[in-house]
Amino acid sequence: MHSPFDAHFHVQSGPVRLAVHACGNPENPVLILVHGYPDNHVVWSGVADALKDRFYVVAYDVRGAGESQVPERVRDYSLRLLSDDLQAVMNTVSPDKPVHLAAHDWGSIQTWESVTDPALQHRIASFTTLSGPCLDHVGHLMRHLAVSPGGGNHTKLFSQLLSSWYIFFFQIPVLAPTLWKTWAGKNWDKLLEKTEGIPVGRLHNPYQTKDGVHGVKLYRANMIGRLTLPRERYTSVPVQALVAKDDPFVGTQLLDRLELWTSQLSRREYEGGHWHLLLEEPEKFAAAIREFALEV
Repeated sequence: MHSPFDAHFHVQSGPVRLAVHACGNPENPVLILVHGYPDNHVVWSGVADALKDRFYVVAYDVRGAGESQVPERVRDYSLRLLSDDLQAVMNTVSPDKPVHLAAHDWGSIQTWESVTDPALQHRIASFTTLSGPCLDHVGHLMRHLAVSPGGGNHTKLFSQLLSSWYIFFFQIPVLAPTLWKTWAGKNWDKLLEKTEGIPVGRLHNPYQTKDGVHGVKLYRANMIGRLTLPRERYTSVPVQALVAKDDPFVGTQLLDRLELWTSQLSRREYEGGHWHLLLEEPEKFAAAIREFALEV
């Protein structure tokens, strides 16, 4: 995949140095892209290429991924610190004006932490999210599905628990990193082709094994606590939720009742799985980001 990013610099967030990549005119509105697991900024190449004429597009490697530094302790991957990282990037690339945000998978999960922070909402012009709900919202939703049996709620709950098997697997300290080092890292492209029909070689990620090994700490640092003790997280930021109808990991039901937490919500559904829109139809993903950003 061709990289449109022609600028590369670093941003310091506490003790962690983040690798940042950018393209487009810095005088244009700023759009920050936050990748998920087990990816790095490379996954945004197609989307960035389609948007660099209209925005100053910034994509950074989250802590532990790509060329960013790798904290070793699990607690160094908490949502609070991930939000600090995003703030550090925002303050560097757009210190005086609000930014647009778009994120996928764990990039979305961690970006919700900033989008629902009252102290940061004035810094965010819009948020487009794909396949990454707020963990607190999911925690409240799971409680609702468990205590409200009508409308097939128990079926939805059971279906999502089955889809989320890997979350429990990632809680085991040694198994997932070992699997990445011995097999998954060198076969990740083949897994994407088999599960989503994405051609082998689409990503060209030289850090794939490392990204998989260290990104597991995102799950271990945040999942259980936020799902079992969810906070009330509201936002006034305009939110666009892009829903992958065939996502085997993030079921469409996880975005049910999202309107309870957002005062401005737009929802669009797309065919395809977890990575399809991002890697196979990046122009369509880019168009949704562009239209929403210009609308708000």
